[in-house]
Amino acid sequence: MRTFHARHRSAAALAGLSLAAALALTGCGSDGQASSGRAAAGPRQDAAGAPAEAAGPGAAAPPAADAKGAPQAPAAVRPHVIRTGSLAVETAEPQKTLAAARTAAEGAGGYVGGESTERGTDGRMTSTLTLRVPGERFDAVIAALEGGGKLLRRKVEAQDVTEKVADVDSRVRSQQASVARVREMMEKASALGDVVMLEGELSRRQSDLESLLAQQNALKDQTSMGTITLSVAEPAPPRVTRDDEDGGPSFGDALRAGWSVFTTLVRYLALAVAVVLPFALAAALVLLGFRGYRRLRPARPKAGPAVVPAPREAPAADTGAPAGADPAQ
Repeated sequence: MRTFHARHRSAAALAGLSLAAALALTGCGSDGQASSGRAAAGPRQDAAGAPAEAAGPGAAAPPAADAKGAPQAPAAVRPHVIRTGSLAVETAEPQKTLAAARTAAEGAGGYVGGESTERGTDGRMTSTLTLRVPGERFDAVIAALEGGGKLLRRKVEAQDVTEKVADVDSRVRSQQASVARVREMMEKASALGDVVMLEGELSRRQSDLESLLAQQNALKDQTSMGTITLSVAEPAPPRVTRDDEDGGPSFGDALRAGWSVFTTLVRYLALAVAVVLPFALAAALVLLGFRGYRRLRPARPKAGPAVVPAPREAPAADTGAPAGADPAQ
């Protein structure tokens, strides 16, 4: 009885190891194909029995043989290109131009992806349309939109994504095959632990497959439909002056011009006075201080002119003669 249980445990362990090894090989195979596009899976034989190698995503398929056994020319790979364009036109009838752009996009099998309108600081209205049109009608729609008014700007770009599309397609096929293999293992698994492990692996690979499918759909949409951004603006209004109306300046224009010159002169004079005022105030304060100092200083005695005393006459000699008589007498 013990021998039977031991054999049963050994068989279960071997089955689990085999399942883990199979999942590891499956994961390695899907990862290798995802990183390199489509890896070679060993030699294979074509319809004539000759061995052939698997080709990568960018390589052409091996030439097929016709009824007589002669090889046929490989099919040409269709390029995948993302095309974008932007136009800016100026017109006096923007609504008419926008309606014509919508009609051109819908007539080509496309649609309007977005629309916005705004008023600028100069009062002009500017509308922007985002159009999605099929790639084969892209150039025709661009040419039709250019004639909607005065062309201000035109820009067209093309991005070749053929290799990226082929790589994503190959990874999707590889991931789909990986999911199918895990589903087959789940149908054959009997142990509960194996089923739980396979369910987790299936969930992870299914999530990776959904991410790849989203990338594939996005690339398909971008390559099949081109994007055109159309900007329509009104012309700038002309500036109307007095000279344009009556051919010359009027009395009011002269009065306004004179008043403008007068106010400008007064303003500059006020500025000049404001510049000189601090210096004038400082000079006035210095002058007042000097005068106050002169008044408060004690007065000095004034020196008069020098008086020279007159020479005194010598007294007359007593000669007995009366005064005033001639001495000679």
